[in-house]
Amino acid sequence: QADSMAEVGNGTLTTHVLNTASGLPAAGLVIRLARLQEPGQQWTELAQRHTDADGRCQPLLAPGQAKSGTYKLHFETAEYWQGQGQTSFYPFVEVVFIITNPAQKLHVPLLISPYSYTTYRGS
Repeated sequence: QADSMAEVGNGTLTTHVLNTASGLPAAGLVIRLARLQEPGQQWTELAQRHTDADGRCQPLLAPGQAKSGTYKLHFETAEYWQGQGQTSFYPFVEVVFIITNPAQKLHVPLLISPYSYTTYRGS
């Protein structure tokens, strides 16, 4: 029992944003994390970050913060592309996902170009 208690809430949530048009990390991109309040459609913002030079940021959920539920990563892509001197078809990207096991480490990367984006569950 003590061992399983130590595991609870050890999960973290990380992301990484890559500009696939340039092949470089997307630096200075604003990311917000929100959690859906069940029942209903109210989102509660939990964290806001900026990507660093490597397209990464501090974990959006620290160990012990994750709970089961529906979450949304909101990426401010239009601002980023404006900073690159480019227009973009998508003003922002929202990735909605479900955390079923709060002890898991989740990595949700985003690959962006002005006219497409891809996300996947990383490790």
